Amino acid sequence: MLCFGIGRQIPRGGQEWQVPVLLDIRNVTKTYDGANARPVLRDVSMTLNRGQTVALTGESGSGKSTLLHLSAGLDAFDGGEITVDGTALSSLDDTGRAALRRDTVAVVFQQFNLIPSLTVAQNLSFHARMAGRLDTAWLQELTGRLGLADLTDRYPEHLSGGQQQRVAIGRALAGRPALLLADEPTGNLDETASGAVLDLMLDLVALSGTALFLVTHSRQIADRLDRHVHLSGGKIA
Repeated sequence: MLCFGIGRQIPRGGQEWQVPVLLDIRNVTKTYDGANARPVLRDVSMTLNRGQTVALTGESGSGKSTLLHLSAGLDAFDGGEITVDGTALSSLDDTGRAALRRDTVAVVFQQFNLIPSLTVAQNLSFHARMAGRLDTAWLQELTGRLGLADLTDRYPEHLSGGQQQRVAIGRALAGRPALLLADEPTGNLDETASGAVLDLMLDLVALSGTALFLVTHSRQIADRLDRHVHLSGGKIA
């Protein structure tokens, strides 16, 4: 099933033109089964336009990471629909969702999820190679801007937390995805390092034309993005 949306109007040359919706979340619900089954998301709706940056905040347990994982096709929702770049996730099987993450969506996880047996250089190029979109000039630019040029032969275990985070961001952006989903990408860093990583991420996202959907607990970080969405009690506040 295909579904295309229309996003915000942007003035250009005295005229307004429409930016298409890249991520469309409509009336999504999610409940985790078990003895204490409870709804995590209740009738959540929001959109993210192509090239836009949006922060998602909320108290612990509000469903922020759940919504991000649903948007990546990493988990199934119970009701509603999520459409990414015109494709309804409910129409995809496991292979289709994996292809979506390979070709359209990239994810930066809290725990980085680098491949320990690969060097920094190999980790950085991994997803782009899988997608058949390895651009060596862009990869070189990413490596330099992320301050990783002298670390390319190292393995993840020999990197600091901040260095691993930068590798994870570079790996996600190497294939120029349409949508980057980032789950607390600076949550393990101190305030100074957090600000530096966010600066880099926003700069690189703008360079690549990638839309960013970022989960954060920090209002200061959220205020630097184009839009700020807040989850409370499983609903958009």
